[in-house]
Amino acid sequence: PPPPPGGPTAGGPPPPGGGVESPNRGLMIVLSYLWLLALIPLLAEKEDREVQWHAKHGLVLTAAEIIIAIGLTIVSAVLDSMGGLGCATCGITSIFWLVVLVVHVICIIQGINGKRFIIPGLSPLADRF
Repeated sequence: PPPPPGGPTAGGPPPPGGGVESPNRGLMIVLSYLWLLALIPLLAEKEDREVQWHAKHGLVLTAAEIIIAIGLTIVSAVLDSMGGLGCATCGITSIFWLVVLVVHVICIIQGINGKRFIIPGLSPLADRF
């Protein structure tokens, strides 16, 4: 499907699709973006399609963050073994985790407001599960 109006990362309304709305939807959406706590809404709210999407999106986001963090750690170790350049990645790693925090906060706010924050390359993976 084409990206929502306003660009590929603009929060758009979820696609129509029915499903039962959970009375705990707000809490479950917040949990969806707290790393592995996304398993709670994924397993507890099977009837709410929107909560399910956010839980899957949160898990895909967590997996991507872990992969990137491992990559940054390896790069840092390699640079450190080449004469103490590992500290050069400290700034990059700090910026990465700051971006991670900002993305999670945006996802939570958009989700609570009934929208989805689409991350190109990652968000479509949530639809595959």
